Amino acid sequence: MKSPRMDEVDERVLQALKANSRISNTELAEQVGLSVSSCWRRVRALEDRGIIAGYTVALDDAGMGLGFQAIVHVQLRRHATDEFTPFVRAMQAQEEIRSVYATTGQADYHLHVVCADIDAYNQFLEGFLFRMPAVASAQTNLILRVVK
Repeated sequence: MKSPRMDEVDERVLQALKANSRISNTELAEQVGLSVSSCWRRVRALEDRGIIAGYTVALDDAGMGLGFQAIVHVQLRRHATDEFTPFVRAMQAQEEIRSVYATTGQADYHLHVVCADIDAYNQFLEGFLFRMPAVASAQTNLILRVVK
């Protein structure tokens, strides 16, 4: 999605950084056709405007011994603040949860969960998720492979 305040050069900068956020400014400038100083100013402006929200590392889950992934569809009992707020805080703090999405539709939240194996996932469910007072139900879809 294109922001009205971004031009094609900004788009090229973002695409290059998405492919390799560790690229040097000199290499980035060469790749997108800018001078080194102009490229640095563009990246800085994208950061200042919040378009670049941060830099991250892509992890090799299998290499870290995390061979189990699932999308968990969670339905809440109710949406009262006294249950909702602790639920959100717990989701943000739980190590196995990579992403949390509040959604419309049948499920209120979709969690991307990564664990070592099915036993670790069962422990996640029984020791954490099912103990949350706000949770009415949860359905699991196993991730067979990552396409993108």
